Parts: sequence; C-alpha cells; structure tokens
Amino acid sequence: MDQLSAMRTFVRVIQTGSFSSAAREQNTSQATISKKVAALENKLGVKLLIRTSRSLSLTQVGEEYYENCIALLAEIDEVEARLRSKVSTPQGTLRIAASVPLGRLVLAPLIAEFLRAYPDIEVDMVLEERRIDMVAEGIDVAIRASKLEDSTLIARPLFANPQLLVAAPGYIAQYGEPKTPDDLKNHSCIVYTYKKTLNNWHFKRDGVESSTSVSGIFRSNSGETNLEIVLAGMGITQLPIWMVDQHLMNGELVQVLADYEADNIPIHAIYPQNRYVPLKVRCFIDFLKEKLEGRYL
Repeated sequence: MDQLSAMRTFVRVIQTGSFSSAAREQNTSQATISKKVAALENKLGVKLLIRTSRSLSLTQVGEEYYENCIALLAEIDEVEARLRSKVSTPQGTLRIAASVPLGRLVLAPLIAEFLRAYPDIEVDMVLEERRIDMVAEGIDVAIRASKLEDSTLIARPLFANPQLLVAAPGYIAQYGEPKTPDDLKNHSCIVYTYKKTLNNWHFKRDGVESSTSVSGIFRSNSGETNLEIVLAGMGITQLPIWMVDQHLMNGELVQVLADYEADNIPIHAIYPQNRYVPLKVRCFIDFLKEKLEGRYL
C-alpha cells in the first residue's frame, strides 16, 4: 500500500464529505477509494471512519489522525515544492474561503491577476457566509472581516475596511437626513444579523465613542440583500466601503452621518498555525496586501 497516497485519499474523503465525491475528484471508482481507506485502517489497526448509507463521520482516533495528516501532508508538499525548484516557485492548489460579496467584488478580480502572475497555482474558492472549520474543510487561507479568537490560527491584516452609513436619495427626500446617531432611532435601519452587535451601531467622532440602538422593517444575514433593500429606498444600512463605493459614485446611494466614524472591522487573511506556511499561501497573502493596502480609506 502507498501510505502517503492513502493518507491523501483519506483527507479528501473527509474534506469532500463522501467516498463518491473523492472518487470523482480523483477520476477513479468509489470502490478504489474505499479500498484505500480500508487498507489504511488495517495498517493502523484502528477504525478511522463510521460509515452508514447516509452519513460519514470520524471516530475520535480518526479526528486526531486526520489533523495530523493535514499537518504532515502540508509539510511534505512544502518540502517537495522547494526541492522541485531552486527558486521556490509557488505551485499547487490554493483553497481560499471568503464571504460571497467579498469574494465577488474584491477578490475575484485580484485572483485573476494572481493566477496570471503564478501560472503553476490553481485556486479553489469556497464562498460562504457561515464560519468554517479551516482544518476540517482543508482551507489554506480565509479572507474575513473578523477579530481572531482561535489561537490555532494566524491573522494578517490586509486593509482597514471602513463601514459607511448609506441610504437611497429617495429615502432621504421622503424621511429626511439624520444629523446625529441618535436620529437613527426615528429611521428604518436595515440590520445585518451576523454582526455580533446586531441592533447596536457604534460610532466615533473627535475621539468620543458612542452607540445607538436601531431598528427597522427588514433584517437579513446577507449584506448584498440588505444593499438591495436600501437601493430600493427602504431604509438606512451600514456596509463596508467596497460594497457601496460604486453606488455612491453613480448617485444610487448617498452617505449619511459622514462626520461620524462607524465601527470598523479590518479584513484579515487567516491561516492555520502550522510549522511551515506553504509558499503558495505566503505569495497569495503578500499579493493581496500589496494590492489592497490603502485602496479603501
């Protein structure tokens, strides 16, 4: 048995969620994939997976072995990449996670440029609003607007990500423009439900911080959906500048309370705290930082 190949197959079965998905990815049969994992279990003398007709899950020892496989395979790939090229050319598949709007509006145009610069790299992008388990899902790097709470991860800041309060000109014409954050209590505020502060919006002016409780007729866990509601003239919302800058320039939106700085959460590149950070990951993060730093101020 080729143990290294079996380990890679085992990892992809977990990451893709099934033997059939891993088989399609490797252009082989489900039976072949199953035999590789079974041979690995026989060699180790332990049961790694619990398989039923409808589900697939790791045993306790399987979880530990899976995490060790991820770390070991990453190190092997890094060593092999260095040996294959004296100039350490980055190569391989780079698996990236981001939110849907961030991936579509900010990352996609840059990734096209990145792929042209690094032709030996392939990108597998996972766009999700939910929080993901980077190790379990085989993510190399996640681009997130969040504060790092997991000590097993490392975060590198990419750009400031200022938040703006915006509304459609028609809404302002009908309901008036708020002059202070407290005035928002008299307006329909469109809330993003994944934000921890939810109905409590924070502001800063001349070094003085304040917060205001807001409410409105619509809320959702999608920033893009909230944007569409605001464009339709249904209220005021708080969104990152990269989601609204084009709409501000073409007059579809206007900024309100421009003298107040909203609660900003910088965008970070987040990756697992491994002994070796793959060259493809380092190159991608450096590339993003160069392209994004200073763009959204």
